[in-house]
Amino acid sequence: MTHPSMRRGIRLFALLLLALCLLLALALQVSGIPRNAAGMAAKGVCSAAFVAHRPSASLLAQDVVPASAVLKLIDISIDEPARRVSARFAGLFERQAQWLPHRGCVLDLAASATAPAPAPKPVADRAPWPQGDAALPAGQWGPGIDATALGLLVDNAFIGAGDPQAANTRAVAIIHKGRALVLRTAPGFSIDTPLHGWSMTKTVLGMLTFKLAHETGLSFDQSVVDAINGPRAPAWMADWRSDARRNIRVSDLLFMRDGLASHEDYQPWGSVPRMLWGAVDAPAFAAAVAPEAPPGQQWRYLSQSANLLSAVDRTRFASDDAYWAYPARALFTPIGARTAVLETDKAGNWVGSSYLWASVGDWARLGQLMLQDGQWNGQPVLPPGWLALAATPAAAQGEGRGYGAQTWRIGDPQQGRCRAAGIPADTLAMNGHWGQVVAMVPSRDAVIVRLGWTFRGGQFDSCAFVASVLKALPR
Repeated sequence: MTHPSMRRGIRLFALLLLALCLLLALALQVSGIPRNAAGMAAKGVCSAAFVAHRPSASLLAQDVVPASAVLKLIDISIDEPARRVSARFAGLFERQAQWLPHRGCVLDLAASATAPAPAPKPVADRAPWPQGDAALPAGQWGPGIDATALGLLVDNAFIGAGDPQAANTRAVAIIHKGRALVLRTAPGFSIDTPLHGWSMTKTVLGMLTFKLAHETGLSFDQSVVDAINGPRAPAWMADWRSDARRNIRVSDLLFMRDGLASHEDYQPWGSVPRMLWGAVDAPAFAAAVAPEAPPGQQWRYLSQSANLLSAVDRTRFASDDAYWAYPARALFTPIGARTAVLETDKAGNWVGSSYLWASVGDWARLGQLMLQDGQWNGQPVLPPGWLALAATPAAAQGEGRGYGAQTWRIGDPQQGRCRAAGIPADTLAMNGHWGQVVAMVPSRDAVIVRLGWTFRGGQFDSCAFVASVLKALPR
């Protein structure tokens, strides 16, 4: 027989354990971690399934769970006919993502009675790149290219493909003098599979903003409050007009010098997860941050600045339908980037910090467009001057010298992140989370693309990869 005092002790322990569990659940709920984790899973799997058209069975295991052990608590349900994904964290916190035309996969939209018509799956064009998706045979590369070294380098890049614990490369493109020497994907990915660029999206947002500014008379010297003043101005503009944020210029967003008290924090409770997977309106989330420094005087890399720029762009359109269709009309279609999709948040803003998907050949086309200063087949897709603006240092000294207009100045001899690798000083790059890179080297007439899902730091060095490719190309 159990002694009464022992029974009381057991009951007390059980009550304390229950209270601890309740407190832990409350802390998690307040932090937003379970909700954001479910949002990450729903959004990521939805985009991989319905934007990238990948088989859905392994998407959670390949694209979500390796990012964090806690994500093993997520279950996924995929409704193929409705093009909708539900994710549930620990059986308690559920989020949903829905595919929509021109908007990709969007979190937390109400289910529609009628499923949207699916986007056609891209079909590879076997013509030589850039007209199609085929690389040149090595026998046609011409003199000065070390074909043996380049072939070995590319082979080595794909070691561990498919393994989340390895470098996990998914695609590589090497463009020289406007010709594709290499266009290659890992097993499970085709040459026309759209791949997630993460923060490489920022550079494409810069291109769209540059073109839109010339089309609509937007001045980068304008204050943001003046640039988006009108019937489509967001509600948060009223707060900006009442304090120091009224002095933030469009150029301060373009070069990430807005002076807001934000930090690029990728912890589960950090600013980036809360903006991407917790906020209904990404620019509004960014806009709520208080000013910290005078605009133009402090450089800090911020995804929030990019999404504020997306809000500026949105107000230049008479309707959201025109805004959502603009990336394809203004940029992707003219260069033949048939797979490119720029996704939006629930409120309808481009998530210009993070959510562009495109095939390896289309990422290479975007890099080549920059290399050619906006020209394509002899026609101006972008107004002249984008390449020079992208290469302009955001700051004269310090880290900001290694950054330009939504573009990394990775070859800068003082602050470029690849300066130690010895790559040319004029090298620019789109860089993205987990090892995405599109490097553009004007002095070598080269574009180098690597896409992957490198969860473990140290498994892939983008600077070393770019430098090695350049060694195999003629000087």
